[in-house]
Amino acid sequence: MGEATEDPQLAEYRSSIDNIDAALVHLLAERFKVTKAVGRYKATAELPPADPAREEVQIARLRLMAEAAGLDLAFTEKFLRFIVAEVIHHHQRIAEGEHL
Repeated sequence: MGEATEDPQLAEYRSSIDNIDAALVHLLAERFKVTKAVGRYKATAELPPADPAREEVQIARLRLMAEAAGLDLAFTEKFLRFIVAEVIHHHQRIAEGEHL
């Protein structure tokens, strides 16, 4: 069988999704670069790796933004809590002397 011709509309959608995925990867890379710097600062200043009050304020603030944007709130909270947990893990590793 011959190769199917790609639907031009589908190709346009996929191209946009690919661009968005690339932007998300770069944004996450930048975010983690900054949070690792925060982790190094916290370790030097002998601050705890986690700040539960700040985390809850951030989650609430971002939930409001997600709601205004029409993004699923359950997904948003899971995604944000995953990122926060990863940041805390990095901060703990840095505090233990690991170079990230």
